[in-house]
Amino acid sequence: MEKRKETILLDIDEVLCFSGYLELVNEFLNTNYTIDDFSDYYIDEAAIPKEKMGEFCEFMKNRDQYENPMFLPHAIEAIKNLSKYYNIYPLSDCRNNFDLKNSGRIFKGKFELLYRTFSKEEIPSKNYIFTGSKGLFKGDIQIDDLLSNLQATSSPTKILFPSYHNKEISEETLIENGVIMPTRDWRRGWEEIEKILLKRLEMRKNHE
Repeated sequence: MEKRKETILLDIDEVLCFSGYLELVNEFLNTNYTIDDFSDYYIDEAAIPKEKMGEFCEFMKNRDQYENPMFLPHAIEAIKNLSKYYNIYPLSDCRNNFDLKNSGRIFKGKFELLYRTFSKEEIPSKNYIFTGSKGLFKGDIQIDDLLSNLQATSSPTKILFPSYHNKEISEETLIENGVIMPTRDWRRGWEEIEKILLKRLEMRKNHE
């Protein structure tokens, strides 16, 4: 009897890719920020003056921030490889809380990003989950860059993907929340996570 494939709930933003959001912020402000210039999750709140937020939302209305995203190093290769052994469910919020009524463009952008990046054998479109309530879902493994999302889930294995905004989280906090953070460097995140999940397969095989 074939062993059941474990499920991975996979965040998109700052895990699969950095969307083109920062590039659009730079275009709007005529700046040259890089991702490492920030320590707050919400780049727009940190970079854009409050009095310009309405103007920025208008600027973003017809832009697709997922048209030319920057994929995290080794992300696509690792996910394609892991999809041979795990059932992968992208789990992502698509709301812009500063411009909720126009959030449909984010749903469209993320769907099209996933659809053109992964084949139906790797991640079928029926697996896409777009929600702001991630805590309602449970997989065998959940990968996210926000600790609060992992705190809300009942998924037994929780992996915090390293990002610009979470590198100062203490080891004590990670242990208290049962969270694995394999590295503090987002450039090496997928390399380390792939190793962990492939090793997990070997351990399962040895216990059969």
